[in-house]
Amino acid sequence: MASLSHDLNFLPRLPVDVQLASCRVIAKINDIQPNYIIYCAMAASRSQLSVEVLSSSTSILSLESINSSENILRTTVDLEKLLVSTAAVEVSYDCGKCVCEGVYYSILDYLPQFQPSIKCIFVHVPMLNEENLIGIIADLIIKHLALF
Repeated sequence: MASLSHDLNFLPRLPVDVQLASCRVIAKINDIQPNYIIYCAMAASRSQLSVEVLSSSTSILSLESINSSENILRTTVDLEKLLVSTAAVEVSYDCGKCVCEGVYYSILDYLPQFQPSIKCIFVHVPMLNEENLIGIIADLIIKHLALF
């Protein structure tokens, strides 16, 4: 497993406003030119890390729209390869229909147009507790991104 000798940059406490948060994230992307973006948000209702596959420009995703390319953007990261040796990480198709999804959509929309070499994933992080902490630490996705 590769070591974590990479520089990590954080953008904590984004505003609870899609447009303001998206602008801050995109400005930071342009400023630091990262290799990867791991966009994270707290998801108190989840028990393990959830990596989001896609985001919609609308607030509701129906089963039909998941199979349609209309208003749907998907991460370009090979999640199957990324998560191959993880045990406590799930793949999700539900960003939460709020600020989380709006910001993820903005990032996925921006990158191919202006920063096509930068890859992005969105991870919902559960409340950490005794039951899930060890598994989450063991499955740190950051370590896996270093292998790409």
